[in-house]
Amino acid sequence: MIPDDELKNGRILIVDDKKANVLLLEGTLASDGYQAVLSTTNPCDCIDLFISFQPDLILLDLNMPDMDGFEVMERLKCLVNSDYLPVLVLTAFHDRTTRLRALQVGARDFISKPFDTREILCRIRNLLEVTLSHRRVRDHNKLLDRQVREKTRELHDTRLEIIRRLGLAAEFKDRDTANHIIRMSQICQILADAYGVSNAHSELLLTASPMHDVGKIGIPDQILLKPGKLDAQEWQIMQTHTEIGYRLLDGHSSELMETAKQIALSHHERWDGNGYPFGLAGDEIPFNGRICAIADVFDALTSLRPYKQPWSYAKAAAEIESQRGRQFDPELVDTFTGIKEIIFEICHACE
Repeated sequence: MIPDDELKNGRILIVDDKKANVLLLEGTLASDGYQAVLSTTNPCDCIDLFISFQPDLILLDLNMPDMDGFEVMERLKCLVNSDYLPVLVLTAFHDRTTRLRALQVGARDFISKPFDTREILCRIRNLLEVTLSHRRVRDHNKLLDRQVREKTRELHDTRLEIIRRLGLAAEFKDRDTANHIIRMSQICQILADAYGVSNAHSELLLTASPMHDVGKIGIPDQILLKPGKLDAQEWQIMQTHTEIGYRLLDGHSSELMETAKQIALSHHERWDGNGYPFGLAGDEIPFNGRICAIADVFDALTSLRPYKQPWSYAKAAAEIESQRGRQFDPELVDTFTGIKEIIFEICHACE
């Protein structure tokens, strides 16, 4: 139920080429307490007035020069699209054809001329209640949609943060690793975008790639944090982090977890077949693993590690480019080269 004071503040636009009819309607509405009434005797002004005044109800004559009521309604329908068009038609015509045509182009109700004061006030009130109720529901739905979007974004951000923290679990002793995971996942996303995958796919890479090294949780600290070069046995143990990560992430059929375990297992494979754990080559390597390999190596080169100082962005990019067709997918390297300045900016922002 719409409160009476809200109804009486409803915006009403009168469009009738007869000044006497306009004055009669204005007086009737004023005497019943309506506060926001605007009128015109020129139907050509109706569209501009509708846009500026945003009426809750239009009292519209049908038989007018230059632009009749039917044309006015047709034009108004283009403005409101699928929204409710509140039109009360004023007409001296009583034939079925005229009324059907008016209903087809948007009329909600009719008032016959000459006007009956009590009838027109009742019809105006009824239509205003419908219009204002419709807008309440519409605005409430918009609010609900906004809240759902906010909650969805909150869940997405929370999930991403949990995944990043999971990715850090194996390497929490190294503070720089946190920044590595953020930078590396963002490079994956922007590289995938530039390559031309869908937004959903690049977003999936952003979310799944932080778990690429989760298997390092199973690598002993004396190997993981060794400041010098690993010996052959230590290197063999280090390589098992890909399969450990796969096993940790296996067992759930969601697209996110499937992608994450695929990346964990394949991001150290090489385009020339000399990578690990399986020695896959070329297109045998999953696309997501190939993307992650470039992002991971570039950021690892530019990061401080127990065994090395960080490389400059330019030097690291040159190393990526030198491995085109050897360690990395040639097409992805070409894409990387085309956007490397943007990647430099991303890495710098995360320092």
